[in-house]
Amino acid sequence: MNETFEMVAKTLYGLEDILAGELLALGANDLQIGRRMVSFTGDKELLYRANFCCRTALRILKPIYHFKAKDADTVYKEVKTVEWEKFLSLDKTFAIDSVIYSEDFNHSKFVAYRTKDAIVDYFMEKMQKRPSVRVNNPDLYINIHISHNDCTLSIDSSGESLHKRGYRVDQTEAPLNEVLAAGMIMKTGWKGESNFVDPMCGSGTLLIEAAMIALNIAPGIHRKEFAFEKWIDFDQELFDRIYNDESKEREFTFKCYGSDISPAAIEIAQKNIRSAGLVKYIDLKVMPFQQYAEAPQPGIMVTNPPYGERISSRDLLGLYSMIGERLKHVFTGYKVWILSYKDECFDKIGLRPGEKMKLMNGSLECEYRCFEMFDGKNKDFKKALNEQRGEGEERRSAVTKRNDGSKIVKKTNFKTARMDRPERRFAAAHLDDDDDSGYISNKKLTKMRYRDDDDRRKGFGNKHITKKPFKKKGRDDFED
Repeated sequence: MNETFEMVAKTLYGLEDILAGELLALGANDLQIGRRMVSFTGDKELLYRANFCCRTALRILKPIYHFKAKDADTVYKEVKTVEWEKFLSLDKTFAIDSVIYSEDFNHSKFVAYRTKDAIVDYFMEKMQKRPSVRVNNPDLYINIHISHNDCTLSIDSSGESLHKRGYRVDQTEAPLNEVLAAGMIMKTGWKGESNFVDPMCGSGTLLIEAAMIALNIAPGIHRKEFAFEKWIDFDQELFDRIYNDESKEREFTFKCYGSDISPAAIEIAQKNIRSAGLVKYIDLKVMPFQQYAEAPQPGIMVTNPPYGERISSRDLLGLYSMIGERLKHVFTGYKVWILSYKDECFDKIGLRPGEKMKLMNGSLECEYRCFEMFDGKNKDFKKALNEQRGEGEERRSAVTKRNDGSKIVKKTNFKTARMDRPERRFAAAHLDDDDDSGYISNKKLTKMRYRDDDDRRKGFGNKHITKKPFKKKGRDDFED
């Protein structure tokens, strides 16, 4: 029987339920949802699949030791009790990340030093030799997280943040995070059963993620490597089987349509789409939104318009007024999903949303709203709107029911949920260190990566939740 262990998947705020659903589909057990994370249990195969298949995960951590400490000397003693030869050998390199939220620890750098010292001294005492520390592309990423006096040591199975899919060749200014883009699409419930439109596509992230979702291509297919490939217990045969499994892929008989007012943006999008091997499924053109005279039917629109950082307020409000006008006249029959930052922008659209939710785009707390462009009488529109709201509630609670309809999840209020064990407090509080989300917590955080003078690709059930893929044989044009 395969060994099972605890894992923590980190994500962006607002995408926790989507990530839990992904993990559930992969066979994860004991799911618990917190703020920007989902903890779960599973085996080595699940760890590999979570990294390779989860579109809304930023990284997958494997906690290896929970303990309490009020000072760096205690941290040193506790870290030294870990059997480090299970994770690290003398010919491997390692790096330390420390994330501290505690009044007892004022110097996170010192905590990282003492963690490093404990690991080095462990090997020196047992083997009279030591592994080296290496900041860039180490063989083992080690994380120490301290919340008050609850400490957790973890090893990072992902390496680079999982939003770095590997297909992006170039980007426009402030591109959409790939994990956010995938989460936005998955929030709509769309899986490729209609056309997909983004009329302000920028570098094409929404279009690429939509095409991969429609085709059910694993998001990890283009990545050069995952950190777990350098672990001592890495199973190459198991990962090759996961990597080469195309059984979950499906046909996409519609298309994704993208446009942008900027020729430079479309050129960049073309490069990224070609790199992702999706040219067949995505049509691009240089065209401002106001020139749309017809829309492909049937269809859905998901878009992320400008927020006003680089255009004047008058022009910005005019843009959103134009968006509302085009939606009413051209996109009848569509569900239109828009991510934006300011209420006054949404007001200018002039439509009442059927759904709205908060998402973080970088450091900005945005709203994601759905507008149903119903063609018919107002009475019929209201009826459809109520049905739409019901669908939205069902979608958001999808991971809370088994196939027989029995309830398996107790919803958690992210702001007031209390974790009753140190490892859960760790999981709920753990912040992203290099996910490029730009999110800033209201907690005072310090973090660092230890540096040292010593100096990284070879060859997807239904379980319990309680709240508180494949060495491809020939897909063309891959790239990071």
